[in-house]
Amino acid sequence: MWQYEAPLRDMRYVIEDVLGLPAQWAALPAFAELDADTARAVLAEAARFATEVLAPTNANGDLEGCTLADGEVRTPRGYKEAYRAFVEAGWPALACDPAVGGQGLPQVLNAALYEMLAAANHAWTMYPGLLHGAYECLHLHASEELKQRYLGKVVSGEWLSTMCLTEAHAGSDLGLLATRATPAADGSYRLKGTKIFISGGEQDLTDNIVHLVLAKIPGPDGKLVPGTRGISLFIVPKKLVDTEGRLTGERNDVALAGLNHKLGYRGIPNTLLNFGEGKYPVRGGAGAIGYLVGKPGEGLRCMFHMMNEARIAVGLGATMLGYAGYEASLDYARNRPQGRAMGPGGKDPAQPQIPIIRHADVRRMLLAQKSWCEGALALELYCARLVDELHTGAPEAAAEAGLLLEMLTPIAKSWPSEWCLEANSLAIQVHGGYGYTRDFPVEQYWRDNRLNMIHEGTHGIQALDLLGRKVVMDGGKGLQLLAGTINATIQRALAVPELAGFANELAAALAEVGRATKAAWATGVAEEALANAVPYLQAFGHTVIAWIWLDVALCAHAKLGQGAAADDEAALRGKLAACRFFYRHDLPKVAAWLQVVASRDDTCRTMAEEGF
Repeated sequence: MWQYEAPLRDMRYVIEDVLGLPAQWAALPAFAELDADTARAVLAEAARFATEVLAPTNANGDLEGCTLADGEVRTPRGYKEAYRAFVEAGWPALACDPAVGGQGLPQVLNAALYEMLAAANHAWTMYPGLLHGAYECLHLHASEELKQRYLGKVVSGEWLSTMCLTEAHAGSDLGLLATRATPAADGSYRLKGTKIFISGGEQDLTDNIVHLVLAKIPGPDGKLVPGTRGISLFIVPKKLVDTEGRLTGERNDVALAGLNHKLGYRGIPNTLLNFGEGKYPVRGGAGAIGYLVGKPGEGLRCMFHMMNEARIAVGLGATMLGYAGYEASLDYARNRPQGRAMGPGGKDPAQPQIPIIRHADVRRMLLAQKSWCEGALALELYCARLVDELHTGAPEAAAEAGLLLEMLTPIAKSWPSEWCLEANSLAIQVHGGYGYTRDFPVEQYWRDNRLNMIHEGTHGIQALDLLGRKVVMDGGKGLQLLAGTINATIQRALAVPELAGFANELAAALAEVGRATKAAWATGVAEEALANAVPYLQAFGHTVIAWIWLDVALCAHAKLGQGAAADDEAALRGKLAACRFFYRHDLPKVAAWLQVVASRDDTCRTMAEEGF
């Protein structure tokens, strides 16, 4: 039976060769002492933890799920022990500021860590998955008093954190939030309301949970300010702490109201939480005690750090679930004999059976998975590099990195969650009927991955963000910067005869994106432009992945020219084949999607409800 192994070679190839990060680290004071050997050691230890400690808990976590007893959640066997080992090894603090107890390593290494964890056990990984986003949010926006109480525990992982946004009546429309936070005499707030779809809202891994909750402060008339400008952010701990961050023994009025029973991610509870409903009356029982983070009315701005990290984390998880399925189906295809070699007259019964990887259609499915998953992996690590540049680069470089990150976040979230899910579907197909059974892991990978198209903003939400805001903000400045970055790769590839054809195809696709953007907004009517935002998102994403693959192929071609060891040469030629596959099988889809956008097709917008 296949067992998960972290793809260290592919990660090192992207980090060291494609992105050239060791040389960049040497030029940045924050990472000047980090060399390639140290980074490799960190990745190797992360891989060991993922494969030896975490992966063995994956199957039983899915089979057992979380259980509810007397209002308390019990996690699956092995989860607590794995989390204890994770904290004791210092992994939560990897990319946090040393001034607050962190290790100060690049976000790229943190991203690689969580990629490996997600493939080993995605449900478990969701527990600490929000820790770094919570750290960023509190580090940037919390008062010194709140940092004293909570930040160190979040950095170390001693306390886990949640992100409480969604309410049943509001869905993705955060302006409709009804949870209210009433000021108290001691400077705290009392919160009342209900939040749904809270991953890890109750668990037994840590003795406290730092809930980060969006709520509205009533105005002088007692009414809530409509829209998103009235939203504020609060820390609402499960258990209260003193000014030194020690537990007081008091339970805050945050109560588990129920669990959602899910298709996948069964090892982490998806909860409904009641705030201030009186199950745990505290200090007068007027609501759950919360503490304002940042300024009133600026809750979304404060939480965007956490939300954007969460969106990229969704892309990371989707990528690596797809990647794990690819590796499992590749192993199966190499070892499953079926069919016989073809001779001039057809199959020769005298010949021995051959492994199914010898069949062209099986190789098609494997190449599709490889091109989608390895392309997505390179994109996610590139975005992590942008995060590092944003925080540590010179002002001009940091500003450009921030703008590129704005442009790419919708793609980094949505593209892997669609195409790496499709990779999981093909992994099942490669396994045949066995892929549909629990005897092999690929059916769980598909179930776990299916949620990634939805949470942290559906495809529709990401598409509206991209076409409705990102590509037109500041007169299209972000789109121009991204196009210039892609064109720089195109120019390099045009000088390489073997890749010049791909460069020209990418240039044509990029030009079509620009024309479709202008055509979509030709009338200036948002309803017309955004009716086909999802095809635009799909075309934009494919163009970005084609760019990423061209960069990967340029590096592979250069390394082959320098002379590589036999196993490395095979891997490099495999990357060139995956690039060729993507350009021939996937990039042509861009034209059809953009034709719908450019024509401002009104089929979906004008369809009468009665016609459904």
